[in-house]
Amino acid sequence: MGIEKPSSKTLAPVADDAEAAADVWNAGCPSRRVLELIANKWALLVIPLLRGKPLRNNELLRQVGGISQKMLTQTLRDLELNGLVLRDDRQTVPPHVEYRLSALGLSLSKTLLAVDRWAESNHAAIDRAQQEARARFG
Repeated sequence: MGIEKPSSKTLAPVADDAEAAADVWNAGCPSRRVLELIANKWALLVIPLLRGKPLRNNELLRQVGGISQKMLTQTLRDLELNGLVLRDDRQTVPPHVEYRLSALGLSLSKTLLAVDRWAESNHAAIDRAQQEARARFG
């Protein structure tokens, strides 16, 4: 069955040929890198948190349960390198660094927040489906 690809007529017009050629179902499409970046479970949690206001590293560490300092640092670095998060180093002693969403990150945050809320609303149904499948196949 699968997901039906939208026809090119339903896609919004784009500015240049590189964007026009984008097709997430094509293994060589550069948009796959974007999907890989945002499908990271930590990115799915960090980006919506930064939607409200800039946050410092320790604030993010406290709010994202289960993330290690190493993973938070890597996630923030990846998001910054890809233009989704901006790092503001105030050059003070002690260090004061805040992270906030770029315009690009802000445009993504609403969608990721919806994914987070969907997961919260549907985790029990997913758990039941897994139990039923294990009973059938286990």
